[in-house]
Amino acid sequence: MFTSVLIANRGEIACRVAATCARLGIRSIAVYSDADAGAAHVTACDDAEHIGPAAAAQSYLDARRIVRAALASGAQAVHPGYGFLSENPQFARACAEAGLVFIGPPPQAIEAMGLKSESKRLMQQAGVPVVPGYHGAEQDDELLAGQARGIGWPVLIKASAGGGGKGMREVHAQADFAAALASCRREAKAAFGDDAVLIEKLVARPRHIEIQVFADRHGQAVALFERDCSLQRRHQKVVEEAPAPGLRPEQRRRLAEAAVAAARAVGYEGAGTVEFIAEGDGAGGIRDFYFMEMNTRLQVEHPVTEMITGLDLVEWQLRVAAGEPLPKPPQQPHGHAVEVRLYAESPRNGFLPSSGRVRRLQLPARAARFEVGADAAGTPAALRIDSGVREGDVVSTFYDPMVAKLVAWGETRAQAIDRLGSALRATRLAGPDSNAAFLRRLLRSPGFVAGDMDTGLIGRELDQLLAGDIEPRQAVLAACCALLQQQLEQASHDPDPWARGDAWSNGVRPPRELRLARGEQLLVARIGREHGQWNFACDGAGDPPVQPDAAEALQWQAARGGDDEWELRIACGTLAMHAHVVGAAAALRAPEHETPRLHVFVDGEHAAWELRRHSARAAAGGGAQDSVRAPMPGRIASLPVQAGQQVRAGQTLVVLEAMKMEHSLQAGDDGVVDAVLVAEGEQVADGALLLRMRRDDAPEQEGGP
Repeated sequence: MFTSVLIANRGEIACRVAATCARLGIRSIAVYSDADAGAAHVTACDDAEHIGPAAAAQSYLDARRIVRAALASGAQAVHPGYGFLSENPQFARACAEAGLVFIGPPPQAIEAMGLKSESKRLMQQAGVPVVPGYHGAEQDDELLAGQARGIGWPVLIKASAGGGGKGMREVHAQADFAAALASCRREAKAAFGDDAVLIEKLVARPRHIEIQVFADRHGQAVALFERDCSLQRRHQKVVEEAPAPGLRPEQRRRLAEAAVAAARAVGYEGAGTVEFIAEGDGAGGIRDFYFMEMNTRLQVEHPVTEMITGLDLVEWQLRVAAGEPLPKPPQQPHGHAVEVRLYAESPRNGFLPSSGRVRRLQLPARAARFEVGADAAGTPAALRIDSGVREGDVVSTFYDPMVAKLVAWGETRAQAIDRLGSALRATRLAGPDSNAAFLRRLLRSPGFVAGDMDTGLIGRELDQLLAGDIEPRQAVLAACCALLQQQLEQASHDPDPWARGDAWSNGVRPPRELRLARGEQLLVARIGREHGQWNFACDGAGDPPVQPDAAEALQWQAARGGDDEWELRIACGTLAMHAHVVGAAAALRAPEHETPRLHVFVDGEHAAWELRRHSARAAAGGGAQDSVRAPMPGRIASLPVQAGQQVRAGQTLVVLEAMKMEHSLQAGDDGVVDAVLVAEGEQVADGALLLRMRRDDAPEQEGGP
């Protein structure tokens, strides 16, 4: 066995590998970029090596830097994790040439499975069923169109190189084929440097079923049961489970045999996943299945296999790479496991990644962290969490925005789903947006609960899956109570701070009138006290409208729920609710150049609201002022305006580069640029004040920002 292993990755997979190394007494070495100097995976390892700038191409994807780091650290072997260089045959060869053991399959196996057309040719020779289609080298457009007609519509055009859902187009009619082919070629060329494609039959009601395989250098190859990864969005997996529901024993046996045959066909060693596309039968089962591809690495969803087998797959990887034979695998799976991926992303904004500092991260306290195996009675942990992000960390724009994986085990599938739903209900992420509430709704969707699902389920039900937001009145009411409670605590010597006649000043008194904004929606809340009783009223513009606008009696009980978090039980009119609010203290003391945000959690749902400042000058008729703030962290790519310049509604004021895209921030109304507060090339934080605006007839702003 090795005594030292360098982990050529970051985030939760690096923490996961480090946990197994620690259990086995193996020294683990992390690598980190400038952006990850204080990251969780660095502290999880025994040692760490710096490998370059934040950009992945200059750090985690630079094979030469990683090999140099491994040699400098004295590592014997390199574990690539998943993503980055894990399926790069040149990196595997570079490790071997430097005298390092690559903990993965041989380079020739990676190459054989890397090109879809070549891998399917090998699978056909090995007797593994493949989707009917054209996998040849000839790429003439007319020939491809003829092949598609011969297969019969609908067909799927797929990039021969690469994966991850890129370079894929469905074509349902001959008239659409040429445009789809051209689009697929462009995307494949940009993503993989290769515009070759293959044409396949489009499988009706497809299910994505994969087999975890292992092989050693002693000629043994085994299958460790199947996983179902059918719940996908844009070909990206969202929920994974094991075993796959609805399969008959004979189908399970045939899938396992086909996967082992695939591994043997390429002389495989180590962990791999053979992925199949199966045709659903409309009743929760499958008809035929076909080889799709092989991932020559450990998968993100490997914990569900560990939960039903009690095996540590990373330990198996290490032992196989060290030359040991495979141990005898279990004959039957134990129970059922379901996994979801908690992402920093905004489901209501097209699932765009969401970045920034994690203000609050509460995951179920009783969950095991990276725990593999079972207790003395053979029962796995009911809930497991794999995470590489901690409270206070920054979710960067440079890397994948996954925060954690939540995995639940149960004696039955229903029990595992219920446990996972409860875990998501208890999960709170404040700072970046997250998909936690979306995942919880997805677990309750009828198709998933019944096991009757396919890869199109999320797309078909997306409107319903996005519909469960917190009602605006609930969110505003909870925010008001949290802000008021915070002020009452700070000013406990004053039994009624609302009795003062002055307007709110930052950090001194809560406002009589509170303005909260979310997107295009602006809500105005008023809290007063009369005859010893608090009352609340709220109105504003937006969809849906907030009612009622008349004052209602308000009561609340508050308890500390964490750092700058209040747990509230609120009664107002006919409304009674239990809420958590994060950020009240920070909002009250935030400097003017920051945008205070209040994060409200109600019944597993989350909404972030901006606290709009009350300007005494504006209220007195001193002129309309507005601000332009960064909607996300990024770099100022262009500033096409300057102070004193008149602008029109819709005119671009700032171009912000973030998440490899340019975002134009435009003027909402006609006006004058009062002040420019940033410079081109400057890196800015989420919510940073970029420009001040004023109406043409408003006086110039005095003083600085």
